[in-house]
Amino acid sequence: MVRYLTEDDVTQLLTTSDAVRLVEEAMKARAEGRATDVPRVRTRVPDGTLHVLQASARDLNRIGYKAYYSSPTGTRFHVHLYDMAKGPLDAILEASQLGMVRTGAASGVATRYLAREDASIVAMIGAGKQAVGQLEAVCEVRNIREVRVWSRRPETARKFCDALSTRLKVEMKPVETGAEAVRGAHVINVITKAANPVLLGEWMEPGQHVNAAGSNSLIRRELDVAAVKRAGYITVDSRNTARNESGDLLPLAESGLLDWDALTEIGEVIVGRAPRRTSDGQITLYESHGMGIQDLYVAHHLVEIARNRGIGVDLPIGPESGIQS
Repeated sequence: MVRYLTEDDVTQLLTTSDAVRLVEEAMKARAEGRATDVPRVRTRVPDGTLHVLQASARDLNRIGYKAYYSSPTGTRFHVHLYDMAKGPLDAILEASQLGMVRTGAASGVATRYLAREDASIVAMIGAGKQAVGQLEAVCEVRNIREVRVWSRRPETARKFCDALSTRLKVEMKPVETGAEAVRGAHVINVITKAANPVLLGEWMEPGQHVNAAGSNSLIRRELDVAAVKRAGYITVDSRNTARNESGDLLPLAESGLLDWDALTEIGEVIVGRAPRRTSDGQITLYESHGMGIQDLYVAHHLVEIARNRGIGVDLPIGPESGIQS
């Protein structure tokens, strides 16, 4: 039987605390050679694009993938998990909520290792659904007392503050410009679908840490060249993925100012093969693009606790049903 979890099931089971822990475990396992990740593959057709991220983790006895098809009518996400030793499909999870939380969790992990220990003020550039996971994860790893939120739509920023301030127990306020959000902030979360930069280097100040999580395509850019150049230390989730997808870093690589192979990965920081920030005044930048290994670790955890709690349904697929997967 194949255990199937709906979006409601995932929302019920997945916490930010668990997601941060699991994403950190995933990145550590990959850095230590205990897990593998295949950069996102896209198949484009006139009506939309199919995106597939693959990964494996021998510690979990898991191999699988996340697939989603984006079209003008919307996007649907699913994670498929296989039993690595025995072979059959073992679980399918609806993965919109899962993806939002684990993407935020990756920024939480980067903040844990790269932001100043006394970081307490967050600038949010972008206030959509994905921004929720970004802020929740940063609040999980630092004692945040103030959040400034900027969105191109002021009403979106206001609603974001209203929805999260009580839940996170922090002071939140919408601001009129991105520059106002960034001024005096310790952590800057950038999570938009912008094609043109929304974080400018001229706004940035010493000691800030930036989580840039929206530019997962070469046609998207959230940071201008000056912002990237201001960063004294840049790390990515995966060098191969960054080379394929980082619209923020591409202009510098094309002009010879950045070497893809010289970038550090956050997993290397976690295991101590790459440094953390080297001074309180250093500006650090984490470019997040998303990895299948993050989905795999989170999805495996959800399936384990779902089975223990009797959550989800078993689909009639596999040897037990007589229908082969």
